[in-house]
Amino acid sequence: MFTGLVEYVGSIESFDRSDTGARIRVNAGPLADGLAKSGSIAVNGCCLTAIDISGKTFAADLSGETLRRTSLGELQRGARVNLERPLTAMKELGGHFVQGHVDGIGRAARLDPEGANWWFGVRVPEELARYVAMKGSIALDGISLTVAGWRNGIVETAIIPFTYEHTNLSSLKVGDAVNVECDILAKYVERMVQSRQDAQVSQLTVARLIDEGF
Repeated sequence: MFTGLVEYVGSIESFDRSDTGARIRVNAGPLADGLAKSGSIAVNGCCLTAIDISGKTFAADLSGETLRRTSLGELQRGARVNLERPLTAMKELGGHFVQGHVDGIGRAARLDPEGANWWFGVRVPEELARYVAMKGSIALDGISLTVAGWRNGIVETAIIPFTYEHTNLSSLKVGDAVNVECDILAKYVERMVQSRQDAQVSQLTVARLIDEGF
């Protein structure tokens, strides 16, 4: 579990693909000192397991599913990535609950300055549109953001200078892949409603329909 508050912007030192997945090595700077082998860390909002730690870097394996469902498969050596260590009991929850389970890949649609601030727009996959709510929370590349605009399939968020300078946003370009994780509350509410509807449908039988006069 994470908060969506990026702690450090690291970089990809190596990206080695195999037939079934890949292994990346990330320069985590000062965060590496607090990592433990087999511990979790969010890379651009995707929860990964550190399998090897050496100096300021850690390595993590990417499954085929991770490569398909996240933007990590499009990263190149030298790419800047948002890093966050897991939430602890004593850590301030300043963002929102982020699982590190990426729902889909969006595409940067705009990153326009507005005075000292920025407007960041991401085109969200159609199947995730139902989870987007105005003033609701969304994680984009692991950054906890508030939905400030929603039209034509594009989520608009307002970016303050600190966020722009301390995340990978300053190096993003229009068209770049962006990891999208929707608010966990929206997904659980949908599942509970769907379960209730399924239960109601399952109670309909031929005998009951006859009793009701059909």
